[in-house]
Amino acid sequence: MEIAPALLEHWMRRYYFDTEIDIGSSGVESFSMSELHRLLGLSRDDLDQIVFDDSRTLGAPGLRAAIGDRWANGDSSRVMATHGSSEGIFLAMNALLRPGDEVITVSPSYQQLFAIAESNGCKVKFWNLDFKRGFVPDVERLKRLVTGRTRMLVVNFPHNPTGTSLTPELQKELVDVVAETESYLLWDGAFTEMTYGRPPLPDPGVWYDRTITLGTLSKGYGLPGLRVGWLLASPEILERLVGIRDYLTLHLSPLIELIAERAVRNADVLLRVRMEQAGANLSTLAAWVERLRELVDWTPPQGGVCAFLRMPGVGDVEAFCHRLAREYRVLLVPGTCFNQPGFARLGFGGPSPKFEEGLTRLSDLLVKVSR
Repeated sequence: MEIAPALLEHWMRRYYFDTEIDIGSSGVESFSMSELHRLLGLSRDDLDQIVFDDSRTLGAPGLRAAIGDRWANGDSSRVMATHGSSEGIFLAMNALLRPGDEVITVSPSYQQLFAIAESNGCKVKFWNLDFKRGFVPDVERLKRLVTGRTRMLVVNFPHNPTGTSLTPELQKELVDVVAETESYLLWDGAFTEMTYGRPPLPDPGVWYDRTITLGTLSKGYGLPGLRVGWLLASPEILERLVGIRDYLTLHLSPLIELIAERAVRNADVLLRVRMEQAGANLSTLAAWVERLRELVDWTPPQGGVCAFLRMPGVGDVEAFCHRLAREYRVLLVPGTCFNQPGFARLGFGGPSPKFEEGLTRLSDLLVKVSR
């Protein structure tokens, strides 16, 4: 198995820890342990009760029940707790796909959503979102990509990196397209509850039993370092994933599972705090774009905490982002990490004062290179 270099991870490894201000990431501000003690009612006694035994392959019963209650209509038999959603992607693609299978994935997208399939010898076709259409998903275009050989459709809505999403009607139409071919639907729901002015989309698994839905505590809940995600699927599909996990991570840590269970049970608290901040930052970003409308263009996001900026006056956006990181100490992710040169992913989920300072430094360089 030869897998392509993970461009986004390489970029983050290069600059995430060596810049002062992060306006490139796709999650909200991370919580500290002291904040979790206060917000989740997590006590020292709770932690002292942990025994570092092995845990269960699908996750501790308490964590599976918490995830099931919130996202699977109370059915914990459909839940697998994973090491972030990235493990769920790896497990699903290796368990359900074979060389020669046809896979359709939304584009631009997180590289793992197609590179793993490619490494397994699958034929990948891209369902492109067009900036000229405001990145609005075109289901008619999707229908033209689907054939009798299609084995899996891979999507993430609200979308990373553009922030676009589907209407409930378009979501149902998308599910119908997949169901006609009896393909798998890999639904990356990392940003499901991170929406603006609209309710979250339902899990398509309630309509279609060949759906694999992914979630994570890394994005809207401010816990990326916990490395906890989940996968929702039928027990039959989960059983196929277990055999691969036996060769990988085996299970989560009991300590991590305790904190994750408490976080899921109090997810509304975590989400409310950080999404209020993100909403304020989004308003700041919108005003900033308006002031610099000759230098930047965008489609306002409908969900998540990132926007995909087009900078028409910048000849080489990747070189621009290198310079921004090295000279201005600001992390911004070039669109080349998503196979979209000419764009950059800007994240607005961080602390507001730092976010505003990051925009100021970004403005300075934009003006300088556009003179």
